[in-house]
Amino acid sequence: MRIGLLTEGGTPCATGDTGAWWQRLVHGLPAHEFDLYAVGGPLPATPLPPHTRPVPATGEGALPAGPPERTGRRAYGRRDRRRFAEGFRALATGLTAETDPAHPADGDPADSFAAGLGALADLARDSGGLPAALRSDDAVRVLEAACRAPGARRAAAAAGLHDHLAFADHLERALRPLSLDWYDETALGAADLCHATAGGPVALPGLLAKRFFGTPLLVTEYGVGLRSHYLHGEAGDRSTALRALLASLHGRLAGETYRQAALLTPGNAHARRWQEKLGADRDRVRTVHPGMPAERFADVGEDEESGEPGTLVWIGRVEPAKDLVALLHAFAELRARRADARLRIVSVPADAGETEPGGDHCAYLAQCAALAAQLFPDEAAGAHAVGENPVSFEELGGPEAPTLEDVYASAAVVVLSSTVEGFPASLVEAMFCARATVSTDVGAVVEIIGGTGLVVPPRNPRALADACLALLRDPERRYRLGAAARARALELFTVEQNLAAFRGIYLELLSHAPVHHRTGSDVPFARPAEAHLAGGWVPQAVTADRGAPDA
Repeated sequence: MRIGLLTEGGTPCATGDTGAWWQRLVHGLPAHEFDLYAVGGPLPATPLPPHTRPVPATGEGALPAGPPERTGRRAYGRRDRRRFAEGFRALATGLTAETDPAHPADGDPADSFAAGLGALADLARDSGGLPAALRSDDAVRVLEAACRAPGARRAAAAAGLHDHLAFADHLERALRPLSLDWYDETALGAADLCHATAGGPVALPGLLAKRFFGTPLLVTEYGVGLRSHYLHGEAGDRSTALRALLASLHGRLAGETYRQAALLTPGNAHARRWQEKLGADRDRVRTVHPGMPAERFADVGEDEESGEPGTLVWIGRVEPAKDLVALLHAFAELRARRADARLRIVSVPADAGETEPGGDHCAYLAQCAALAAQLFPDEAAGAHAVGENPVSFEELGGPEAPTLEDVYASAAVVVLSSTVEGFPASLVEAMFCARATVSTDVGAVVEIIGGTGLVVPPRNPRALADACLALLRDPERRYRLGAAARARALELFTVEQNLAAFRGIYLELLSHAPVHHRTGSDVPFARPAEAHLAGGWVPQAVTADRGAPDA
């Protein structure tokens, strides 16, 4: 079958969690054709298999942000302006109106938003892109009227002109997929299935393909984009009113995606709960754990050695959400009870474009290094020996930590101290390596561990220290937990189980979808089964008389 894979900037991955899972998907399913649609960014530069075809973004939706006079499109006529005003008014009302449980007859704002989004999509398809119209004075006036209308949210009603202008600019960028030229019979119209790698703007082309062609939409989320927006997307000097409008936009987009998708495949129960809370039907939600390569860790996992005695290993991206400060305080308490304990903090370089050099990453790393130097002065075995610190800060690929396998092989216990997590890849890697783990109870940690490691509350250094010390003192328990963890990871989190799940889901969705007839197509379910019978199938006439036929 032909799959339209909707990606975010050419990198449809769970940011910081499971890496480029889409590459393993397209390489592992060579029986299907994949068309890559990169929403809001460049196409992937990685080598692609022959059955995968990148589709460049063209049309007004692919233009860089800029003043409307530079977009180079003609202005709408009177009829189109009226259509835009009606559609945008419905969309703005859906973003600003407060749901009133006492008057359900007044309508659901989510329905108004969906109607407005569909009207704008129809207009963009019939008369050209929307960037100029969404940045026009008419759009700002309609938005201002919706914010000041009776029944609007209190936060939206407090928005001023500066907020309206800033929100209109953000709205234009979020709705830019509506203006792309992918919605014809040669692009998404030819796809048997659209597979979006996230909710929100990334899934917009899939929503339109369903609207225009009836193409089923599959949405996979290993991290919830709306949650990330709530946590990180409201930084800066934005007013309370603007933050409320932005939260409403992203919430409505995610909710509409979840309602329209034929099937949702969150990567863990944590993401699943977010989807159901935003309106996803439980019958259309199916957890598919991300697939991670286990072969590279086979030698470490099968080795009966349990790492260097007394060595704790933390590995990941150094950022405040990882709470290394709590880990250092926990290690200080553990060190007071076990003098030979050692802590290796191994940082993994951030993916390209995620962290700016010299930004918060470097500042937080310097803060943690200063705290470690304060808590653990360099110690020397004698008067003529060089002092060493029991805490080491290393970077993956350096002389002390050349590969992930080497890092995990040195660990007696692998520690995760985060206050916020999605699906932590380092935890699964440690399980592949048969290492006992101590983790904080955040995100999908409990779902991943499943009783094969110790879990403690976040921001509790004493509990973290007690759990680590208990495992360091009991090598047999470490070995049992590590063996159970490896067995669990090999059963649930391998690339093979992920590919098998999506192979079945693709066929299931296609079996209930309308057939796109193409010349020479071997798409499953395109023809009824009886068409394959030798000699054809001729139904026998049924008569009222069950006796012998007339002479």
